Amino acid sequence: KPGEQKRSKEPSSLQCMHLAVVACGDRLEETLIMLKSAVLFSNRRLCFHIFSEDSLKPEFNKKLQEWPSSYTKKFEYNIYPITFSVGNAQEWRKLFKPCAAQRLFLPVILKDVDSLLYVDTDVLFLRPIDDIWHILKEFNSTQLAAMAPEHEIPKIGWYSRFARHPYYGTTGVNSGVMLMNLTRIRSTQFRNSVIQTGLTWEEMLYPLYQKYKNYITWGDQDLLNIIFYFNPECLYVFPCQWNYRPDHCMYGSNCKGAEEEGVSILHGNRGVYHDDKQPTFKALYEVIRDFPFEDNLFQSLYYPLQSKFLDTVHTLCGRIPQVFLKQIEKTMKKVYENRVIVYLGANHRY
Repeated sequence: KPGEQKRSKEPSSLQCMHLAVVACGDRLEETLIMLKSAVLFSNRRLCFHIFSEDSLKPEFNKKLQEWPSSYTKKFEYNIYPITFSVGNAQEWRKLFKPCAAQRLFLPVILKDVDSLLYVDTDVLFLRPIDDIWHILKEFNSTQLAAMAPEHEIPKIGWYSRFARHPYYGTTGVNSGVMLMNLTRIRSTQFRNSVIQTGLTWEEMLYPLYQKYKNYITWGDQDLLNIIFYFNPECLYVFPCQWNYRPDHCMYGSNCKGAEEEGVSILHGNRGVYHDDKQPTFKALYEVIRDFPFEDNLFQSLYYPLQSKFLDTVHTLCGRIPQVFLKQIEKTMKKVYENRVIVYLGANHRY
């Protein structure tokens, strides 16, 4: 299609790391900042699958093509309309936030894609996507998706206190960062509470929604929790630093993985990039948003971040700046070293 970057399917499916996002309403800027964070640090080529309302499509095309060629050559993208293959499209569209239920249909729509990483629009990558992509290789023979727990502590977790439907494990899982082996999802028969025999992913979605729709609060995330409650062997659970939310620091620090390794993927849910409730999250969002592509990462990204963090030390999340800075510093050092090595290598040829 005119105005969209698209190359042959073969390189995409074999070499690309596939990243999917669903953007409706006022989520254009957030989505672009998320994609920017992905491109800034990743090593391998990226294929973006952007599901969006028709009204946002021209703006996505315009903005992505304004990025400098040194970055646009690192990815290709496709923009898809919002579609629901089973059940009532209006019901799906209204479930939780506009269009969010679209993620449930990715295995059905992206038939040529083997595996992908789905993220919410309010996610920021603080290290290469390559690193979470490697987790696909850690799946055992029955696992077909990976998510992080909704909470680390059952007594303050939402599902363990309030859920009126089945959910995975002791605290449920959060679907804002979800690694999916679509080939396995398409070929699996899932146990469920609707009929005794197994159902395919597509067959299962609408009956499950119909059964539990009066009991679910978080829309499609609740449906995923119900699915993996009945099929726990299908889920790989990755640690909280891969989906780090305000809940991990606003009641005191409760994500040990982030304390040890730093935050890998930041998830600014509850709208924290756009209000003043969690200034640490907002600072990261604004610094990545304002970073001029061709500038020096340390000078124009890392140092501004450090100085912004000084203004957040009065908050519980702001008291642990090293948790937010550790991975981003490590990643930038690697990017810098790689560029120096490439530059030196090029010079040595003469």
